[in-house]
Amino acid sequence: MSRASQLRVAVQMDPIERINVAGDTTFALLLEAKARGHQLFYYTPERLSMTGGTVTAAMQSLDVRDVAGDHFTLGDLERRALADVDVVLLRQDPPFDMAYITSTHLLERVHPKTLVVNDPTSVRNAPEKLFVTEFPQLMPPTLITRDKAEIEAFRAAHGEVVMKPLHGHGGAAVFRIAQPDANFGSLFDLFSTTFREQWVVQRFLPAVSRGDKRIILVDGEALGAVNRVPADNDIRSNMVRGGAAAATDLTEREREICTTIGPSLKAQGLVLVGIDVIDGYLTEINVTSPTGIRAIKRLGGPDLAVSVWDAITTRLG
Repeated sequence: MSRASQLRVAVQMDPIERINVAGDTTFALLLEAKARGHQLFYYTPERLSMTGGTVTAAMQSLDVRDVAGDHFTLGDLERRALADVDVVLLRQDPPFDMAYITSTHLLERVHPKTLVVNDPTSVRNAPEKLFVTEFPQLMPPTLITRDKAEIEAFRAAHGEVVMKPLHGHGGAAVFRIAQPDANFGSLFDLFSTTFREQWVVQRFLPAVSRGDKRIILVDGEALGAVNRVPADNDIRSNMVRGGAAAATDLTEREREICTTIGPSLKAQGLVLVGIDVIDGYLTEINVTSPTGIRAIKRLGGPDLAVSVWDAITTRLG
């Protein structure tokens, strides 16, 4: 078969035995790759190596099926050069730490001869809670700091705020700070001792109770969305934190946001991106391992795994 019809695809991801196949976007991409006849290989990030400028990984051939509890079969472990595959799916979850950053340095040695999705240089240079600040006109008031006086001044100006780690993920350590709030001093101390880098302070958006919309962009074009509604007594809408997924359409404001950021995403090789929008405000641009594809399809939307592979095929050209 020709390169266009059959590809050798390696996926760099977290341990496949741990994923929840019902909601995992990486798994949806693998199912679609299999449906297209592509040859799949699997490895976890710590299996990457480089010698003499050649980047390799200890890989296993991979077969997938949409059966919970019996969703994959792996072949024998064999070290292969990444230059010998056509596509690498960079799909490990955060934390976006030095291990993650190191893997992007290794992957950029093979990209774009081997197409890495998303572009490893852009992933490294676009941490999700910092990249979004390139579009301040679309965001709620936001402060990046670890200075207590700065935070107190910001709270005085904006009232209730949300504090969260700069490189956090999955809704972990996201706190709503009231005005006034007797817990603020203790929470500041906790953040100061836990996180070495600055953290994010953002004006609280009460409309989060009606949902935090995840919009999926493929090569810069908005193709689907899901509204994630927080559980009772929680401000976090992440589905791993108990948020409920609901079908939704895009508002005019949300389309404006996507139109504004889309060209930049496409130009940077960010093929699959998930953005978070609350009450018409852009809060995050997720580029490392965005999720939402299976939820969108389950709620009657399009199968965006098809769109992602169409975009990859177009880029391979």
